[in-house]
Amino acid sequence: MKKILTVVGARPQFIKAAAVSRALAEGYASKLTEIMVHTGQHYDNNMSQVFFDELGIPEPAHNLEISGGTHGVMTGRMLEGIERVMLSDRPDVVLIYGDTNSTLAGALAAVKLHIPVAHVEAGLRSFNMRMPEEVNRIVADRVSSLLFCPTETAVRNLANEGIVNGVSNVGDVMYDVSLHYAKVAVEQSKIAAQLGVTDGRYVLATCHRAENTDDPKRMRSIAAALGELAKDIPVVLPLHPRTRQIVANQGLLDLLGDVQVVEPLSFLDMVRLEQSAKVILTDSGGVQKEAFFYGVPCVTMRDETEWVETVSSGWNVLVGADKDKLLAAVHEAAMPAGRPAVYGDGRAAEKILAQLV
Repeated sequence: MKKILTVVGARPQFIKAAAVSRALAEGYASKLTEIMVHTGQHYDNNMSQVFFDELGIPEPAHNLEISGGTHGVMTGRMLEGIERVMLSDRPDVVLIYGDTNSTLAGALAAVKLHIPVAHVEAGLRSFNMRMPEEVNRIVADRVSSLLFCPTETAVRNLANEGIVNGVSNVGDVMYDVSLHYAKVAVEQSKIAAQLGVTDGRYVLATCHRAENTDDPKRMRSIAAALGELAKDIPVVLPLHPRTRQIVANQGLLDLLGDVQVVEPLSFLDMVRLEQSAKVILTDSGGVQKEAFFYGVPCVTMRDETEWVETVSSGWNVLVGADKDKLLAAVHEAAMPAGRPAVYGDGRAAEKILAQLV
């Protein structure tokens, strides 16, 4: 029986891990056993526990409860805690997801103990080294033995860096998730009624990336644009606790005007709102893709994106944080004729596990 140690810490990772954990339970339980470590990076109940409940993920074997602090402090504490788990549990392989501090800590702890690292969502690049996520993913890719890419673009990015061994395009585990939970969300979530929004007649917005939240000028421009939009169409803005604090500290609540600012949503509630929005406005990589999966036009408040396929296919437009560009893009958003099958066939989790056996 091969032992996998899965490291997660942020809500997008819980979602991705759910797809792999479910596939493991259904087809690989006789060959693989999974031990999950939750670093605690997202500690709020709506950022963490509710995802385990709704996605049916087993409770983590270890919860390090590490959150807050600078990148260095957080990553260092995670590295120490994850290493301690690895020394006690002796896994055969460490499975990491995405590009967070939890990802980086898991990769570094494993490689220093000579444990093979398997990276889900390998090869993504924004080519913006000011993004902490870009640094995290590059380091994780460099030390990984198995690199599970979601797209051919990601495979090419790695090849351009001289990384070819252990690389495979398995498709996107988030596409697996979207296929599995789209109908469930419609059947179970009551969030649209609770917020009083009508399908196809509201904008869903999210904002959490440091390039926006840590730049007062960009944050003010985004808040002003959202407030302007809300005069014409309902705008729902679930806010990460950190972003909410920044908005308050910068005195931007008045600019938001009639925007419905809500607490972070559960997974199913978020999927429900994503599926039925007229337009999605975001700086999240995962939300860009989910908009694409659900056939909803997306406006991205960034200067670049790792998910270039969503832009080239016409479903996503990059506007940075410019208020006028942002407003124009939302008003002009339209649905292209089709969606290319660039994110796989919905069986990414099975393909990952087949290589871990």
